[in-house]
Amino acid sequence: MRRFTALYLAVFTLLIAVVLTGCAQPEKKGLEKVKESGEISFAMSGGYPPFNYFNKQNELVGFDVDVAKEVAKRLGVKLKPVTTEWSGIIEGLRSGIYNGILGSMAATEQRRKVVDFSTPYYYSGAQMFVRADSPYKSADELKAKAVGLVTGTTFEQDAKNLGVSDIRLYKDDTHTLTELSSGVIDGVITDRVVGVNAMNSGKFKIKPLGSPLRKEDIAVAFRKEDKTLTDEVNKILKQMHEDGTLTKLSKKWLKVDITNK
Repeated sequence: MRRFTALYLAVFTLLIAVVLTGCAQPEKKGLEKVKESGEISFAMSGGYPPFNYFNKQNELVGFDVDVAKEVAKRLGVKLKPVTTEWSGIIEGLRSGIYNGILGSMAATEQRRKVVDFSTPYYYSGAQMFVRADSPYKSADELKAKAVGLVTGTTFEQDAKNLGVSDIRLYKDDTHTLTELSSGVIDGVITDRVVGVNAMNSGKFKIKPLGSPLRKEDIAVAFRKEDKTLTDEVNKILKQMHEDGTLTKLSKKWLKVDITNK
């Protein structure tokens, strides 16, 4: 009799488990998850002035930060900025550590294989920079020289395309430009606006070398399964383009409008 009782108990337990599993709520994703939590987390490096960096008061500021704040405001949620190493920023997104990457990321075909991108919120390009007293006339002259760039950026491919034999990788552009100014390296490939801003700040004695190496669409990255969030942010960015908000923020931080092609 006890054998049958044990059998009935096992069957009953299994049925309860099936029922409970069937009643379980599906995991919320994308826009629904953000709305329910009341906040949206955007990742950035925190070392990419004037787009996202820490000021003298140790506050995270910049063009990207202000864009992120406005997107969060229009979504009706709070912004939770996250600073992280650029080299692992996409994996952090795919793991769900944050909702998106709003940190001046170029929307490349290679990245599109693993994440989705919003429409561009600004446009830029890769540029070679050298010291102000440099004798070089073109980027081709740095093939056998030491060229610095930030780990995990598309600028590494630019260096390879130029045929640079000595590529030095750094955490962020504060380090690359410091190394350039001090003579440790001969050139730096970075975003043209970042380099020009650094040059105009007076902190770095550098200059752009030749024309931009290529142009880039800069957009917000999201997980592929969060399409509802991507679609909603696209609507917001369209509004911000049309009502002049992005232009205003661009001129605030860069003195020029980089939000139109």
